Amino acid sequence: MPDDEGAVRHGAAAETTGFVESLLRLVGLGWLVPDFSTLSRRQKTLAVNIPYRGPRGPLHLLIDSTGIKVEGEGEGEWHARKHGGRKRRVWRKIHLGIDEETLEVRAVEITGSHIGDAPVLPDLLSQIREGQEIGSVTADGAYDTRKCHDAIAERGAHAVIPPRKNAKSWKTVTAGALAIVLGPCMDGSRGARAFRVLLA
Repeated sequence: MPDDEGAVRHGAAAETTGFVESLLRLVGLGWLVPDFSTLSRRQKTLAVNIPYRGPRGPLHLLIDSTGIKVEGEGEGEWHARKHGGRKRRVWRKIHLGIDEETLEVRAVEITGSHIGDAPVLPDLLSQIREGQEIGSVTADGAYDTRKCHDAIAERGAHAVIPPRKNAKSWKTVTAGALAIVLGPCMDGSRGARAFRVLLA
C-alpha cells in the first residue's frame, strides 16, 4: 500500500494517536498508545455511556434528527485525491434525545440518510434506563405514527407530537391511541382525531 493512501485512510486515527501520545508525554506518563489496528478492532464493540446529571423529576425528552455530510469514505476519497475529480460525499443522520431541563444528550443513534425519523424513536427510548420515569416525549410530525405513539405509551409517557398534515383516523385502538385520548391534548384537532378512533 503506498504511503499516501495509508495517510489518507489512517489520517484521523494517526492524528488521534499522536495527540494522545503528546498528552501522555506532557504529563510524564510512559504509557503505550494503541495502534490503528487495535483502535479499529476495539471501536466495533465499544459501548459509550453518555454521562448526565439527570432531571429533578420525570424526564421530558425532546427528539429530533439532523443530517450531516461526510467527506468521502475509504478508497473513493483516496482515488479522488490521487487522480483528481470530485470527492464523494455521504449523508448520515444523527437522531438525538435531549433532556428538556438540562439540555443534555440522553440518547443518540446514527443512521444512513435513507432511514426515516419514526423507526428510530423506539431505539432512542430504549437507551433511557428502565427505572427512569419519562414524563413526555416531544417531537415533530414526522414521529406521528402508531409505532411511535405505542413506544411512548409503553414507557408511560405523554406524546407531544403534532399530527401530520395528511393524518387519518386510526382504525384500531392501540396503547398509543388511548394515551392520546386519556392524556392532555396539544390542540383540539389531535383530541378530536383520537376520539374518532374510539367511536369508530
